[in-house]
Amino acid sequence: MSHQESLTAYIAAFVAELVFSGISDVVVSPGSRSTPMAMVMAEHPELKVHIHVDERSAAFFALGIAKATNRPVAILCTSGTAAANYFPAIVEARYSRVPLIVLTADRPHELREVGAPQAIDQIHLYGHHVKWFAEMALPEKSTEMIRYARTFCARAVAIASAAPAGPVHLNFPFREPLIPKLDEGLFQASERPEGYVKVRNGDLSINDGLLKEIAKQLMGKEKGIIVCGNNADQEFATAVTKLSGLLKFPILADPLSQLRSGKHSLEHIIDAYDTFLRNEDAKSFLKPDVVIRFGAMPVSKALTIFLKENHDIDQFVIDGGGGWRDPATLSTEMIFCNETLFCEKLYTYLKTKSTSRYIEKWKKINDLTKENMAHIRDIAELNEGGLFYQLADFLPEGATLFVGNSMPIRDIDSFFLNNDKGIKVIANRGANGIDGTVSTALGAALYSQPLYLVLGDLTFFHDLNGLIAAKLYNIDINIILVNNNGGGIFSFLPQAEHPKHFELLFGTALNLEFEHAVRMFNGVFTKVKDWDQFHLEMKKTKELKGVNVFEIVTNRDRNRDEHRELWRMVSQEISNFVVGEQK
Repeated sequence: MSHQESLTAYIAAFVAELVFSGISDVVVSPGSRSTPMAMVMAEHPELKVHIHVDERSAAFFALGIAKATNRPVAILCTSGTAAANYFPAIVEARYSRVPLIVLTADRPHELREVGAPQAIDQIHLYGHHVKWFAEMALPEKSTEMIRYARTFCARAVAIASAAPAGPVHLNFPFREPLIPKLDEGLFQASERPEGYVKVRNGDLSINDGLLKEIAKQLMGKEKGIIVCGNNADQEFATAVTKLSGLLKFPILADPLSQLRSGKHSLEHIIDAYDTFLRNEDAKSFLKPDVVIRFGAMPVSKALTIFLKENHDIDQFVIDGGGGWRDPATLSTEMIFCNETLFCEKLYTYLKTKSTSRYIEKWKKINDLTKENMAHIRDIAELNEGGLFYQLADFLPEGATLFVGNSMPIRDIDSFFLNNDKGIKVIANRGANGIDGTVSTALGAALYSQPLYLVLGDLTFFHDLNGLIAAKLYNIDINIILVNNNGGGIFSFLPQAEHPKHFELLFGTALNLEFEHAVRMFNGVFTKVKDWDQFHLEMKKTKELKGVNVFEIVTNRDRNRDEHRELWRMVSQEISNFVVGEQK
């Protein structure tokens, strides 16, 4: 049996099983050692092969596809530093619980550690940042090795998909020659042609006895709050709002919880907490006696501090991935159960409470805060708070909003308020980095239209080359670029109190004219000069195709002062309200 026959049969079996296991998208970065896998993938009629020459951007592009579809995506690269360039996206996938199938080609064993070109140590290259690693055997065509290839493929997809989802890594050593034989019947399996092994992943649950006990505890509490972080389950909004209605507990909804926008009930959803929980009077007035938390840790630092300050009360953390999302060690009950299932099963043991004075306190302060936050619209100059306050008004029904890290995600938390438009909000909040934001957004845009990306100038610069995917695949995206010429978030941090080296080390003004880079990728660039132009441009975006970048220039110091003045004004109003309520 020839080397080419063994190579082809082995890889074809693996690729066929990828498709049987539910993989429909693969992002391939060109290279020599990965040739056999890439050629066989391109031959499969049910695989969408996306080519991305930069491995770092390619992995983030795949991450975006997986975020948008809630399905695992495969990535393939050659040996050497190509595989190392995957690392930032793998870290993000690990901590944001996104399933990726990482396939790296490698030199065969006899070419390792002997000075062969493009050979690095790829064994456990990503360490604990992947859920599972396997060094695949060299290709053979024996019945046993075909079974092995198919089984390991199905196993990898199942592990990546199982809660908590995440990346897995398979390393493939290939000997030369690398060209497979692409004949008819390439993917016809002689054994189990409909897939070799099906892996059934179930949801974590808890027994009814424990649920009854939890229900009894919660029914005895009046001052409860529900905190919801990042959650991609489309059924969760209905389930948790029903739970809130029964318990009369307000829901503090992070923008990534998908609770601030949609057709579900918004009655008990608190959306301005990041502003009013900076006020000591409000925190004392709203002190809870129990916390139920779902999903990832919230974006808001003010909310995190509020939870820490109430460390002496019961805090339930429900995690369907069986992880340990408790960085402040506050939980008194860690419950490993699917979040939606927990809500649905729990409220069968609950009785509807009458109207709660406690939830009315939250709603009154929330409404008062939003009334005063509306003053951000009165600032005539373009400003960051005003931009994010208006986004929900201008985004179309069912849009996807991808948000960059640093200041944009925090401003979304503060200013993106409840609405019924069904706007999906996505961000890379696993490791909270600015890496690959453009690429991730473009990957999501393949399956989520219309998509709007809002990000800062440093984040845009960091992944400018990611725009090539839009050019290659005609992806439509509207990018709102907030250009404050540097790292705006540092103006809010203690570093800003030490001006001697602040601009050198943290301000990092780049003084870039982004228009040239945007045009290089066939994009259309618009510098927005005032609010009237912004409103007009946003109305046009529903009909626009390709890459459209709208730059809004702001001033870092003025932005910091405007935020602080708004917080000061709101805080004064809240303190006056609390004093009045306590008389």
